[in-house]
Amino acid sequence: MAGEVNLVWNYCNELQMRVFERERKLLSGFDFWPYLKGSTRGDCALHLPVQAVQETAERYATNRSTHKRVRLAWRKSGGSRRSLGWVPFKVRTIKYAHGQVYFAGRWLSVWDSWGLGDYELRAGSFSEDARGRWYLNVSVRVPLAPRAAPDARSAIGIDLGLKDLAALSDGDKVAAERFYRDLQPALASAQRADKKKRVAAIHAKIANRRRDFLHKLTTALARRYAAVCVGDVDAAALVRGPHAKSVMDAGWSAMRTMLRYKCDDAGAWFVKVPEAGTTRNCSSCGAHTGPQGELGLSIREWKCSACGTHHDRDINAARNILARGLAILEQQFSAAGEAKAGEAAMNELATHVAGGVGHGPLVAGSSAL
Repeated sequence: MAGEVNLVWNYCNELQMRVFERERKLLSGFDFWPYLKGSTRGDCALHLPVQAVQETAERYATNRSTHKRVRLAWRKSGGSRRSLGWVPFKVRTIKYAHGQVYFAGRWLSVWDSWGLGDYELRAGSFSEDARGRWYLNVSVRVPLAPRAAPDARSAIGIDLGLKDLAALSDGDKVAAERFYRDLQPALASAQRADKKKRVAAIHAKIANRRRDFLHKLTTALARRYAAVCVGDVDAAALVRGPHAKSVMDAGWSAMRTMLRYKCDDAGAWFVKVPEAGTTRNCSSCGAHTGPQGELGLSIREWKCSACGTHHDRDINAARNILARGLAILEQQFSAAGEAKAGEAAMNELATHVAGGVGHGPLVAGSSAL
């Protein structure tokens, strides 16, 4: 089935190229469907469910639009650079019972560590890792906890770094684990011996250790604080620099992604804050007296010449990130309050004009507005 998904993907890729050459038109997921009808019927029918064919075309159109390209890379089903297996599915195309998942006429055994029987299964996919192991990725419906406006005492600012993975605005620091560096000698030895399975196993171990550490850290932060403010450090840009290995080993992007959805689940606020100037600005008085530029990178502690406050470089940045994050949340709450007040005024005016004959107050979001 993963090979047939690659076939559908590559067909959409080629079709998009031909249509663009003739008409200069980019196809949507819906536009692909007339060309794919009948692909699951007849003597040469695909073994994929029709919903999986539709989802593959829609995912192709979404990815092409996201990357702003006319075509994407081809998916390869064989060879040394083959694409890892991937089979998407839509809502209501799988069902779970007794530790197994039913999909495309097959019962597939699942190591269910989350208790899927307690949730309503939604859309998702099956995916393969580099060692040939298959995973079920599925979204489920869960109730969201109510969220209230946070204050400074229940919020935390986080400055991401390399020596310390995270400096927190309350003065604590989280040391950066050396997931890749610790196993680099063993990895180099396996690569020199051309032991491909061993190399894949070591890479998987590095990724699993990093993922486990980040999951535990982000879960603790999301449950402890009502608001989490994180700097928007550009990991993609730093990967092209001299510290590429350390940046990739830290996993900043993965940490921010985990914090975002775990804060939603815990009923906390997540804010991504622009961190420009947070190192230089004094978190006590706001004066621009801190170290800056490449020469200032080696300065880890400094004293504000304006107010005399002694600062740790990273913790000061985390406190500035917290202040900016709370300011962003305050603006959002103010805008929401003004919108609600305006909505109430419009409803009252509509009720007065209608005189109560044949009309009631306008409902927020209705077509009458």
